[in-house]
Amino acid sequence: MSSRPPKFRPEAWLASLALIAICVISLGNVIVRYTTDASFAFTEEFSVFLLVLLTFAGAAVAARNNQHIRIELIEHYLPPAALKVLFVVQWLVGVSVMGVTTWYGAIFAMQEYDWESLSPGLGLPNWIYVIWLPLMSAAIIFRMTQNFIDRMRGKKDAEVIHES
Repeated sequence: MSSRPPKFRPEAWLASLALIAICVISLGNVIVRYTTDASFAFTEEFSVFLLVLLTFAGAAVAARNNQHIRIELIEHYLPPAALKVLFVVQWLVGVSVMGVTTWYGAIFAMQEYDWESLSPGLGLPNWIYVIWLPLMSAAIIFRMTQNFIDRMRGKKDAEVIHES
């Protein structure tokens, strides 16, 4: 049994709820399709949205727990002074990428709202789907920064077991 405390963060709950919703929607659609030869119209549109939400929420959880894919070999063999420089570089690159995503995602969401664009499947306002892009990107930046501060203070990561 793990000695790590449970992770009750909003994005972890959001990812869990999105995954549950995808499963329920997909299962419901399969059952209806096989019993009635019809299908729900909303399943693909909602499933794609929820999958994107799940991806960004999961990325925020991974950013906080330092579990993103990275080259760990370099970290294991660097001296402590050089390791801190590497942490700064990793954080700067990550924040830069997610900052651009947040910026352009916010512009995109505002344009969708201003243009009153509707989704092709259900005709819902597109901004309802798109607004999550800058929000979740900002959450990833926040969690990366928390992780960066912990690493700079010397807090050791819990051992991650990589299955292959």
